[in-house]
This record gives sequence, structure tokens and C-alpha cells, in this order.
Amino acid sequence: MSVRTAIHFRKSFFGEAERPVAEAHGMTASLFRYDSGIEAVRLSNRRGHLVVLPYYGQMVWDAVFDGVDLTMANMFDMPRPATEIVGTYGCFAFHSGLLRNGCPGPQDSHLLHGEMPCAPMDAAGLEVGEDEEGPYMAVTGRREYVMGFGAHYVARPRVVLRPGAALFDITMAVENLSGAAMDLMYMCHVNFAFAEGARIVQPAPFTPEATAVRTAVPAHVPRSLAYDALLADLARDPAVMEVLDEPGRYDPEQVFYIRGLRTDEEGGTAVMMRRREGDAFHIAYSTREFPKTVRWVLVNSDQKVCAFALPSTCEPEGFVAEAAKGNVQTLAGGETRRFSVRLGYLTADEAEAEECAIRAL
Repeated sequence: MSVRTAIHFRKSFFGEAERPVAEAHGMTASLFRYDSGIEAVRLSNRRGHLVVLPYYGQMVWDAVFDGVDLTMANMFDMPRPATEIVGTYGCFAFHSGLLRNGCPGPQDSHLLHGEMPCAPMDAAGLEVGEDEEGPYMAVTGRREYVMGFGAHYVARPRVVLRPGAALFDITMAVENLSGAAMDLMYMCHVNFAFAEGARIVQPAPFTPEATAVRTAVPAHVPRSLAYDALLADLARDPAVMEVLDEPGRYDPEQVFYIRGLRTDEEGGTAVMMRRREGDAFHIAYSTREFPKTVRWVLVNSDQKVCAFALPSTCEPEGFVAEAAKGNVQTLAGGETRRFSVRLGYLTADEAEAEECAIRAL
């Protein structure tokens, strides 16, 4: 039986000095405001912490466990006010979508990754409770989107941390408040740090069919003859990127579509990036919720990221292209759809066991 206590935030709770607002089960939630004016919640346990931006798309800005920083290297020393994700591209994870998603193509008019990443939340709070898995703390939020002659939905994101755990949950519930059907395109965009020499473990082969290189390159990626030749090489033999030992391959970025992932009986799958040290970054999710998996790797002087598994309902080529491929889902009037991802850090022993489990799928 689930038991919980809810704390409803107000923006006046957040000051320049970080202050605890709740302590329970060996966990602490503290509130502060960045110099940029953006509010933040730090969820901490004995293993590490998350920094969640409760009113700003409910991004996870920072994730550190056992002294290992999980977040992409980037140019931002703090979150910056923006209406589009590129104006503050330094977070660990953000909600990409929900009506539109991906890189807009020539016929698209939507923002990069849609309206949700930097969306102002209507309400935010903290849950402290126990459920069938035990005690937890969760940052919660609510955002109602309504447009005259357009869509009307409510999004309810949630970030859940448990005592002594270095894995945590990011969830999203989308309810269509309209009587008419709405488009739905959602990706849990997780920007893990690039670890040179790391090995990607996935329940799918590194073949051109199962690890397909994106060839529809968006406008923001600079093209050259050398880059096009590299794309052709990777398309023929994507196995060369199983081990991340050639950072130069990822400037400009490389995107792969991972297809045919093996699953358990419930449709669950997992992907891992195992570092040279033996430990790993890990992500697990349901392919019934997320039928697509995208990989994005970029290494240059300003940004270093290996988003080795982005769970998604679609590929990231923009609305028009994804609609043509049949990848835009429909949410009926009054319907709610829920998404959940478990992710984070594994010790070397945990990573060894998980690698065996992934290969056994």
C-alpha cells in the first residue's frame, strides 16, 4: 500500500542560499535558486545527488553518484533562461516533445525538440513516501498546455530517488484534456557523459540493420566530403563504434537508430555504457512505451556527450518526416499515456551482473 506526504512548492521558497525542505529515510531535499534566477531542487542520498529544475521543463540538470558525474560536458555553468533547449544545453536529461519532436526539417515550423524542454511549469512539489519498492523522494510537476483552435493537454513529470540507490526514475504522464485526438511525440532525452574507451552493451547486434546510421543530416550539422565519407563507412560497419576509442569520429555528431532490441516477456529492455574503470552508466525502459531507441554522440571542444540510448516514440527527424514514416502517435480525447525510465550509475560488480543480464535477453 502506498503512503505519501506531499509538499507544494511556491517560488518564494527558493532563495540564494540552499536550504533543506525535507529529510526522510536517509535522503534530503533542499531548495535553492541559481544566479540566473532558475529554481532548483537537490535530491540527495548517501550515494550522491540529482539537481532537478522544478519549474523549468522539470529538467534534471545534474546527476552525480559515487563521485562520478553522469552529465555531459558542456558550456553552461548553470541553467540559462531560454525558450528553446539549445539556449541552455547543459542538462543531464530533459523531456523532449510532446506535440512535436526532433530536429525540424525544411517543412517544419516547430522548435528543436518541441515545446516541453523549457516549458514553464504551472505547479511543482515534493513527495515523500513509501510504495511497493520502499521509501522514496520525488520531485513532481504539472503543466497545462492549451491553445485556441489547437491541442489541450496536461503533462505530469516526476523524478524519483530512493535511499542508497544510484539508479533513479524519470516518468511522464500526458493526458489529453480535449475531446479531439492529439499528436504525441515523446523522447526521454538523457545526455550521459562521454567516456573515452567505454564499451556500449546493447541487446542488439552492431550490424547495419540493427544499428543504423542516420543519413538524413539536419541543417545544424556542418557537412563536408570527409563527414559524408565517414557516414558511409559507419553505415557499412557500425561495429566500429561499439567501443568509444576514437572521439574524432563524433565531431560533427553521429546519430544511430537502434532497432530490434531484444526484450524480456513484458517488453522491457536495457542498454549500458561500460567505462574503462569497469563501472557503467545504465538505462532501462519498456519498448511498449518507447518503440524507438536513438543514440546521439558528440565530442568537440565545447561539448562531450554519449546519449547511448534515448527512449522515444519516434525518431528525431522532425514532425513531417516522422509522420511520413508513421511514427507520430495519436492520443484520443480524455486518454492518458504514461512513460517511465530507470537510469543512472552501476558499480563494477553491478555492471558485470547487468551485462550478463542484457546479453541473456
